[in-house]
Amino acid sequence: MDWPVTFEKNRIQKVLESSNVKLSTVISNVFDVSGRKLLNRLIEKGYVDVKDVEERIHGRMASKKQQISDSLFDTINDHQLFLIPSHGVILNIWNVLLPKLNKELMSYCRNIKKKFNYSSQYLELKKDTAAVIIAEIGVDMSRFPTSQHLASWAGVCPGNKESAGKRYSTRTVKGSPHIKSAMCEAAWAVSRCRNKWLAAKYWSLAARRGKKKALVAISHRMLRII
Repeated sequence: MDWPVTFEKNRIQKVLESSNVKLSTVISNVFDVSGRKLLNRLIEKGYVDVKDVEERIHGRMASKKQQISDSLFDTINDHQLFLIPSHGVILNIWNVLLPKLNKELMSYCRNIKKKFNYSSQYLELKKDTAAVIIAEIGVDMSRFPTSQHLASWAGVCPGNKESAGKRYSTRTVKGSPHIKSAMCEAAWAVSRCRNKWLAAKYWSLAARRGKKKALVAISHRMLRII
């Protein structure tokens, strides 16, 4: 569950790009030690000169001194100076909070693993995917009369639009977006595995119906197995 951190980093990067600061084209990770030092200096002064770059870069970045200086050659306005540290504060909060949340979530999953068996001879799910499924549908399956009802609720089954004997679009029904995306991700991972029945089924369907429809079909099958 790292998407909040990624979201805030993308927001900061978007502000930098809008102010024509192209630091990410030179440094692979803007949020490492050197990158943060440069960002902090940029917020303090509103610009960064060559001397500031020399004092704040380390190791192999020394050879990119001029390129880094050129990428920071612009001045950001007051509004952008307000946005960057604001997102930085939220980013720091998430960096502290996320490990605690993940630890609590994994502890909860371990406690109910005996009730919710997300591994079998046909299917193995990673902990993150299993956690999403548990969070969305819980461990009490009695609320769903059949596995087909569960698949329909999750939105991984084809639609059934028919009128006067004529069948129309079979696009998937609306369902839970979180479990749907998790199952599609798991289905794609399974399709890349060797010696798996579901992988063979995926490529068989993909050849006839296309990869997207095959992905939903395998998601449907995996959820019914669960």
